[in-house]
Amino acid sequence: MDAETQEKIEAATLRRLLTHLQSRTDVQNIDLMILANFCRNCLARWYREAAGDEGVSIEDAEARTHIYGMPYDTWKAEHQTPATPAQLAAMDARRR
Repeated sequence: MDAETQEKIEAATLRRLLTHLQSRTDVQNIDLMILANFCRNCLARWYREAAGDEGVSIEDAEARTHIYGMPYDTWKAEHQTPATPAQLAAMDARRR
C-alpha cells in the first residue's frame, strides 16, 4: 500500500471513530480512560499537537469542538454525568 492510500484510510478511520464517539454520548470520558487509557480530551490534544506538527495553530477549545462535534462546555452540560464511586475507584486503581 502506498503512503497516500494509507493516509486516506487512516483519516477515514479517525472520522469514523469521531462519528462513533459523538453518537455515543452515554459513554463517559472516565469510562474511556478506565478501559482504554485515553478519552475525547486526549484525542483533542493529539489533534492539536498534530496540527502544530504541520505548522497550524489550533486552540484547545477548537480542537475539542472538532472531537466532540460541539463546544466542550455544551457537551459537558448536556452529556457528562458525575463520576460514580465505582468509576473513581477504577480510575484510582488504574493509576497505581
